[in-house]
Amino acid sequence: MSVFRLGEKPYPTQILQRKLYELLLQGKRIDGRGLLQHRPVKVELNVVEKAEGSAMVTVGKTRVVAGVKYDLGSPYPDTPDKGNLTVNAELLPLASRTFEPGPPDENAIELSRFVDRCIRESQALRLDQLVYVPGQRVGVVYVDVYVLDFDGDYFAPAVLAATAALASARVQRYEVQGGVVTKVEGERVPLPLVKLPTAAMIGILRDKIIVDPTALEEPALDASVVIGWGTDEELAAIQKDSPGLIPESIIDEIIEVSRTVTMRLRRTLSEALKGVWSPELVKPQEEKVSEA
Repeated sequence: MSVFRLGEKPYPTQILQRKLYELLLQGKRIDGRGLLQHRPVKVELNVVEKAEGSAMVTVGKTRVVAGVKYDLGSPYPDTPDKGNLTVNAELLPLASRTFEPGPPDENAIELSRFVDRCIRESQALRLDQLVYVPGQRVGVVYVDVYVLDFDGDYFAPAVLAATAALASARVQRYEVQGGVVTKVEGERVPLPLVKLPTAAMIGILRDKIIVDPTALEEPALDASVVIGWGTDEELAAIQKDSPGLIPESIIDEIIEVSRTVTMRLRRTLSEALKGVWSPELVKPQEEKVSEA
């Protein structure tokens, strides 16, 4: 039976860790990438027929799909002047032998909360424009995220997929007459998404930083952190998703690297959404709000 001190990694992982660090000292990684090189990213839109908006994002061998549904509902008591956003995530057992069947575990909950924070804290989705009757009837946006294939870092593709699904969604248009919310038959409108939040996963091994770690690299890292940006200049969310310490001396570098990576991802996403989304498509919808 293997014996190792509390807090240490198993011996096979320690061997991998040493090999990985030797490569990092040479500016290389196990899969041949540079330390700050992201895997190829592919964004596909409208992959789920029944959803109002959907997208599938492939990063290397990691594949994530997101779908958007829209409905009417009651606002939360503490935000009567805003619509509702609900994000759910599932790590499908078919994606990895490490994912277990059953209700969402703590990793799936962590993923859903991070995607939610990237969207909510960046104020990318104007929830205040989804109010029909203040305190009574608002729009409810459901975002469902599924990890289909896992080969490391499902956070960044999940945020990309959710953002792309929201940007490409076309939802039922409603109007308010005399305090009553009614459908406008045959009319569908974009959601009030005004920014394209993206995220980057950064791995730390001793004094080295890598971007977008694979499933082979992740267990060997000392720590990893996921950082979401609402725009090129606005940081939206930070999540340390593994145990281990992050040296204070490299924190500024981690933030700057994540900013550079997310800027590139945002450009990739913008290209995929060309002709589908732009901030100009989002118009104030005050006419939705009842004056009653």
